[in-house]
Amino acid sequence: MSSVTLVARAKLPTPWGVFTLVGFEEKATGKDHTALVMGDLSDDEPVLARIHSECLTGDALFSLRCDCGFQLQAAMERIAKRKRGIILYVRQEGRGIGLLNKIHAYHLQDQGADTVEANVALGFAADQRDYTICADMLEALEVKSIELMTNNPRKVKAMQEYGIKVSKRVPIEEGRNPHNEFYLSTKASKLGHMLNEDE
Repeated sequence: MSSVTLVARAKLPTPWGVFTLVGFEEKATGKDHTALVMGDLSDDEPVLARIHSECLTGDALFSLRCDCGFQLQAAMERIAKRKRGIILYVRQEGRGIGLLNKIHAYHLQDQGADTVEANVALGFAADQRDYTICADMLEALEVKSIELMTNNPRKVKAMQEYGIKVSKRVPIEEGRNPHNEFYLSTKASKLGHMLNEDE
């Protein structure tokens, strides 16, 4: 049984082209999640895709502490260039700890902790995200095979475990700057993210 219900669709014009915004409700929590879709996803060709966890600070407030906003924009640009693709925008702020706890984690990072140490100090796992909803969203949109834009091997593994074929992992390293250098190096060393690769 699917963990999400597809609720509504609408056009979303953006600077990079017109996407279709698809709204989902997570049955267990009532949380709303969205997919940004462009082009026809119904054939058997792998779909260029990104699983993007909500990041208010990076996506909407232009934070330089992370690379999230830069990755989201790059994913939209790449999909628009290909005229076909999907972004799953899931409400799992702060690798699943929520916005207010993320602000607490930022405070600990201001005192010298890294992003993993901060989450653990607050009583959370380093990464609490659940990708079940992502597989169910893809299934609802009849997407069976993807080229996944990610630096995170856990996302690739999770999709494969949930029955989504990942035909290719596409690196998406964007927005490196002095404010997020330590954050990115921690993601590489402690969370296994694949960074500093040729695009």
